[in-house]
Amino acid sequence: MGHNHELNGLHEAVPAALETSAGDDIARAVLLPRFDAMRRAHDAAPQVDWPTRKRHLQALQAMLRKYREPFAKAIDEDFGGRSAQETDMLELFPSHGNLKHALSHTRRWMRGSQGWANLWMLPARRAIVPQPLGVVGVIVPWNYPLFLAVGPLTDALAAGNRVMIKVSEVTPRFAEVFAAAVAEAFPPEWVTVVTGDAQVARAFSTLPFDHLLFTGATSIGHHVMRAASEHLTPVTLELGGKSPAIIGPGARWEHAVERIMLGKLVNAGQTCVAPDYVLVPREKLEAFVTTAAQVAARLYPDAVNNPQYTSIVSVRHFERLSGLAAEAAAQGATLHELFDTPAQALRRRLPPVVLTGVHDGMRVMREEIFGPLLPVVPYDDLDAAIAYVNERPRPLALYVFDTDNARIDQVVDGTISGGVTINDTLLHVAEHALPFGGVGASGVGGYHGEAGFRTFSKEKPIFRQARWNGAGLLNPPYGKLFAAMIRQLLR
Repeated sequence: MGHNHELNGLHEAVPAALETSAGDDIARAVLLPRFDAMRRAHDAAPQVDWPTRKRHLQALQAMLRKYREPFAKAIDEDFGGRSAQETDMLELFPSHGNLKHALSHTRRWMRGSQGWANLWMLPARRAIVPQPLGVVGVIVPWNYPLFLAVGPLTDALAAGNRVMIKVSEVTPRFAEVFAAAVAEAFPPEWVTVVTGDAQVARAFSTLPFDHLLFTGATSIGHHVMRAASEHLTPVTLELGGKSPAIIGPGARWEHAVERIMLGKLVNAGQTCVAPDYVLVPREKLEAFVTTAAQVAARLYPDAVNNPQYTSIVSVRHFERLSGLAAEAAAQGATLHELFDTPAQALRRRLPPVVLTGVHDGMRVMREEIFGPLLPVVPYDDLDAAIAYVNERPRPLALYVFDTDNARIDQVVDGTISGGVTINDTLLHVAEHALPFGGVGASGVGGYHGEAGFRTFSKEKPIFRQARWNGAGLLNPPYGKLFAAMIRQLLR
């Protein structure tokens, strides 16, 4: 789950991330020996058996258990306030679940498939054998620094790969603890963690990985993909966009508003699959504001002073979000503050705000918000709501609330998005049997569970010819027998 539209991934300041300098070459020269050592280790033993993969997954599992509290403390310090409960729920719980899923299923995934060839190829046999790709690169954002490192790492290790991980400089305390934990749990030729600034991140993306996974801003995804293309490195890009929540006319109202607000307010909205805007029946617009305020007060009593309400990660992000709200108000939007207490700039505590009267000329309706601001857009009928979603770039997630299956199917069938949760928010990301990824501007490719195993594997096709076969009957010179057989083959 994760990134900011502009201020995430490779670097907090996008313009600097798009420039190259001599420092990039130096950073690359530092990284190359580490990469080369992993590549040599892979080339010396390209096949990785199940006991080895199991041992790696169990080592990662043990690392998470041992460092649970240090990880939560480091993330809390980096954010300037994020509760251990949210880290447990949003990062450790899905990470453990993914590991258990991999330990239960990887041995079966490794078997691939086999069987007889098609009728005209008999008695030949065919097989598909998954093999490790080699060295996988993972670029991790700041908003879920543990989950978005451990998730791809789990899938890549299950597939038998060696992994280099670039952690975000926006969460330096976590980066330090995570690097130490990984170094303790894994030999450097299997897993290594790279820390550093934007120059290091840019250099990292230019290494000749066998696969590169980037989670971050769409704007930076273009440059990561361009850098990877130099080596024809395949990429998985987990980007984002504006994920809509549609409240249908038959929705359970209180339930729908509660689940939308929870999805918006955990981690203070700094979640790539958080509801970015809500489409409601026109007559329910005012009711949404009222119910949202009630829900917010129930979820986070004492408002911004509640230690379970997460801070905005940096001054730059806080100022950007404040600017989005101020600009929208100046252009005619109405801001409905859901807490009685004001924002606290020094602590980067930003109370949630529902915005009505919004339009496409506002940045809050063009950019991924990535914070506790929630625009609400009224619609007159469900077709209009679907059209509204389809007129915009394809989102990473879509949420639909209704009790009528026909209306739910109408939305699901009528839209294209990375993933869908029905009558809730966020939860499709934590279901390990479902692939996670975007489509179009919200991402390329996917992972999680078996999808992740296949992303980080080469599924090698094998055709095994039998000793006694009829292939020679089609050899030249072509005569009557060839003509008769071709007639049969082309029937």
